[in-house]
Amino acid sequence: MHVVAQHTIVDRERFASMDPKEVALGGPPGVRALTFFPSRDLTAAFCLWEAPSVEAVRDYLDPVTAGVAENTYFAIEDSMAIGLPAPAAATTA
Repeated sequence: MHVVAQHTIVDRERFASMDPKEVALGGPPGVRALTFFPSRDLTAAFCLWEAPSVEAVRDYLDPVTAGVAENTYFAIEDSMAIGLPAPAAATTA
């Protein structure tokens, strides 16, 4: 499933010091970051994740971003979405 994490950034300096690739690669098995879109003023960001559940993304990101961002999560309705990347299994050959 695909999950969006919406971040309201409360500590821009700490947020800017975080390496998005490190955060993306540091998740548990089955939780994979696909995209990362920070606003220019670093007050907000959106991330698209592939994960087994919203809770899996929340359980990983909330501790990582504690004190840095307030997060909201939602599952994507894949059948209505435009531009989703192909599932990981379909991209490996």
